Amino acid sequence: MKLRWVVSFVVILGIVGALAWGAVKLVQATSTSSSLELPTTKVKKGRVTLTVAARGELQGGNSEMLTAPMIGGGALAIIDLREPGELVKPGDVVAQFDTTEQEYRLKEAESDLAEAQEQVAKAEAESLAIEEESRWAMINAQNEVKLAELEIRRNPLIAAIAAKQNDLALEAARNRERQTAQDYKNKKTTSAAGIAIQKAAENKSRVMAETARKNIENMTLKAKTAGYVNVQQNQNQNMMYWGMSLPPFQIGDTTRAGMAVAQIPDLKNWEVSANVGELDRGHLTVGQAVMVRVVALAGREFAGKVKTIGGTSGPPWDRRFECRIALDKAAPELRPGMTSNMVITVDTMDNVLWIPSQALFESDGRSFVYARGPNGFLPHDVKLVQRSESQAVITGINEGSLIAMSNPDQLNKPAGQQQSSGALKALGK
Repeated sequence: MKLRWVVSFVVILGIVGALAWGAVKLVQATSTSSSLELPTTKVKKGRVTLTVAARGELQGGNSEMLTAPMIGGGALAIIDLREPGELVKPGDVVAQFDTTEQEYRLKEAESDLAEAQEQVAKAEAESLAIEEESRWAMINAQNEVKLAELEIRRNPLIAAIAAKQNDLALEAARNRERQTAQDYKNKKTTSAAGIAIQKAAENKSRVMAETARKNIENMTLKAKTAGYVNVQQNQNQNMMYWGMSLPPFQIGDTTRAGMAVAQIPDLKNWEVSANVGELDRGHLTVGQAVMVRVVALAGREFAGKVKTIGGTSGPPWDRRFECRIALDKAAPELRPGMTSNMVITVDTMDNVLWIPSQALFESDGRSFVYARGPNGFLPHDVKLVQRSESQAVITGINEGSLIAMSNPDQLNKPAGQQQSSGALKALGK
């Protein structure tokens, strides 16, 4: 029994020792793994060429934009559309919209115009008849006045009663003459007003017909210059494709008046539209020389200049600025939509200390790096001289110093805390 107890004690002691040894090895392995996970680099000294690099899309400089005609009445359906990248000549049809509704309006307006023209002709005929009738009545009244004046000449030779009757007859004839003359003027004015109303209706119908014809003509989009068709994105699909790239217009899609449907770039003028980071924005100026490489044309470089620098876009932690570069010379191989890489040489500095930009940290107005010391990687203040998206020129540290590429304190934090700290750092907190 005593021997059995001794053996059991030795076995238990061995198991406890093995567990302790395993725990020590696990801690050492974890510590080694953590130290290996921290990326590091050394402070280097030499020549630094600061460049701004970005990727963009090739576009025509003086593009011809084809838009849906300004026609009221709702959406316009596309019934014919050229393929993206298809070559067209001046006068070629690029897009065609459904003209059914406008053709119906044209026929309706032409029918109203024909009816209005008949009404004008009828009003003019009635006016002539009324005018002739009024003129005849006026002439009869004038003749009655002349006959009454002749009868008055007999007054000295006839009885006083007959002479008085002749005077009254003359006065009545003159009143009828004045009345018929006034009636003639009134009826002529009334007839003219009726004709004017009918002509106004005729002009309205004519304008409606001309508008419908013009709309039908405008619903056929033709190229004014030669080039390759660049079909635009269908902005009507914003809700359906939220957060995704919008598809281009296709046959059967509908569009609103004034919306861009297709673009024909000018083959003699080319531009590259690219987005640059916020750090690089301060290095760009209008007229600055740029070297552009088109991905589809390996080995080819195209010289250009910064044309415009637009506004900002993107979230606070990833601000971007639109930059347009105009190429100095065109080439027949270029096509709209080709991916292009632009490189701008900002400055060249000799015999300076530099590190990767991601190894430089900023907080509360100070710039620092995490330099390795006896107690591990600790913050070390430096002075920032120049910075781009990839490199940072600094002073205040020795060449060859080992620095961390990321915050060492983040390695031992849970993922959620790391994301929160990263967001606060991006916001400058």
